[in-house]
Amino acid sequence: MKKLTSYIFSITFYLLPLTSYLLPHPSFSQDRPTGKLWATRSEVIAQYGMAATSHPLSTQVALDILKAGGTAIDAAIAANAMEGVVEPHVNGIGGDLFAIVWDAKTKKLYGLNGSGRSPKSLTLEEFKKRGLTHIPSTGPLPVSVPGAVDAWFELHKKFGKMPMEKVLEKAISYAKNGFPVHEELASALTKVQANYGKFPNVANHYYPNGKVPLKGEVFKNPDLGNTLEKIAKGGRDAFYKGEMAKTMGEFMKRNGGFLSYEDLASHTSTWLDPVSTNYRGFDVWELPPNGQGIAALQMLNILEGYDFSKIPFGTAEHIHLFTEAKKLVFEDRAKYYADPEFAKIPVKSLISKEYATERRKLIQENKALKTINAGNPALKDGDTIYMTVADAEGNMVSLIQSNYRGFGSGMMPDGLGFMFQDRGELYSLKEGENNTYAPGKRPFHTIIPAFMTKNGEPVMSFGVMGGAFQPMGHVQIVMDVVDFGMNIQEAGDAPRINHEGSSEPTGEKMEATGGMITLESGFPYETIRALMQKGHQVGYMNGIYGGYQCIKRDPLNKVYYGASESRKDGQAAGY
Repeated sequence: MKKLTSYIFSITFYLLPLTSYLLPHPSFSQDRPTGKLWATRSEVIAQYGMAATSHPLSTQVALDILKAGGTAIDAAIAANAMEGVVEPHVNGIGGDLFAIVWDAKTKKLYGLNGSGRSPKSLTLEEFKKRGLTHIPSTGPLPVSVPGAVDAWFELHKKFGKMPMEKVLEKAISYAKNGFPVHEELASALTKVQANYGKFPNVANHYYPNGKVPLKGEVFKNPDLGNTLEKIAKGGRDAFYKGEMAKTMGEFMKRNGGFLSYEDLASHTSTWLDPVSTNYRGFDVWELPPNGQGIAALQMLNILEGYDFSKIPFGTAEHIHLFTEAKKLVFEDRAKYYADPEFAKIPVKSLISKEYATERRKLIQENKALKTINAGNPALKDGDTIYMTVADAEGNMVSLIQSNYRGFGSGMMPDGLGFMFQDRGELYSLKEGENNTYAPGKRPFHTIIPAFMTKNGEPVMSFGVMGGAFQPMGHVQIVMDVVDFGMNIQEAGDAPRINHEGSSEPTGEKMEATGGMITLESGFPYETIRALMQKGHQVGYMNGIYGGYQCIKRDPLNKVYYGASESRKDGQAAGY
């Protein structure tokens, strides 16, 4: 019997790769009547307004605002506030915000950098005195000024028309009266005690009855409801200059922190012009650093040199070229991307076609790159939620907001109902680098919104949350739509490619092995074997492939198409 069992195990082990290739995979949908290979469901189509967020209740709040006469920007702010209530494990008012807005009146894109700066009293010398080579993920040291609330009011002042008390009304109500814990939050809450339990206020807040709230149980956050109510009535100054700011400053000082009332009171967001590259006739737009958006543009420029009409989706050649482009670009990302007020960043050169042509020459057809240096462009110029909303007037907003790692730093100011972000972890502590820590400096940022236009008209607003994966996710969505002819839901559901092990703006250098490709299930073993033959390491990882939302505009029929992430709890809906 033991011999038979051993024999069956051996046969099963060696046939597993073959069966994963031959048998339909759960992510395949080739039995759908529409014939769409990857789509788990149809796109949502509506005439007057569309919202796609990472939680159904937030999507419904956005639609309520649109139906009541609010603009897409009003609706996005309302949904973002709601996200801080229902998804505190990934975003909230303790974090930062970036947005790209298409304004239908001016027919122009506007960019907003709503990221905060480091405490002015915290110096590089302080980290040295503590013997640190990297900024820790939790505690007071990675806390920077939270920029989201100021960003809301900047967006509202320029593009909103509904009173902020009305815009924030639903988020306030849900915070005070509660909402059912959803699957993703329930999973995250089980880890709060282990990751954050040693910090003040955390356990009492997230385990109000001494136990983890389970899926389906109603969770209330009255402190956050009160905070949002004060912000709605008192404006952004209620958060940055009022009693709340004093509470935050005193809490941080009492708990070994450096963020002060003065840091909060002096905070400002920055309006800036998005930058773009043309990919096969489509203009893809990102925000310039301190974020990593231009990494997507650099990758697209390199990949444009290959004819993907002759390279099928999911083949070894497709994944190899994508990965090699990523490796090249991430070396530049590690060296150059930082706060432009503290470093000269050659953005125009980095996203130029000429520079891409030079970098593309380093890619070999059948051999994975193991070691790469950043390029030398000429200097010509100085965990997360993503959502997108469109209104009946044609305005569209691409918005992303985050705490960085999970719930954030663990630092939860008394009675305010939110946790500070830990975005400051992303500085380098090595002297002389673009992203080296300095007081009053914005950190390198991973969260990036995206937009696509053609001939000066909006095509789609999209984003893929997920740390360093985000530019890779943006590139894959663009390629899926433009190169592989997928609709926007199919593009979001198609299996994704990730690469780990590149150099980082925090000082880490690329692994000598060339790093590892990690693939979502759905790629055939034949592809994996061919990648290994090119010298790639290939593996699998759970939960690192981002979260996607998209709205596409159809100017001919005057309708919007919406798509949402099937891997998470998101929803696209319109009216």
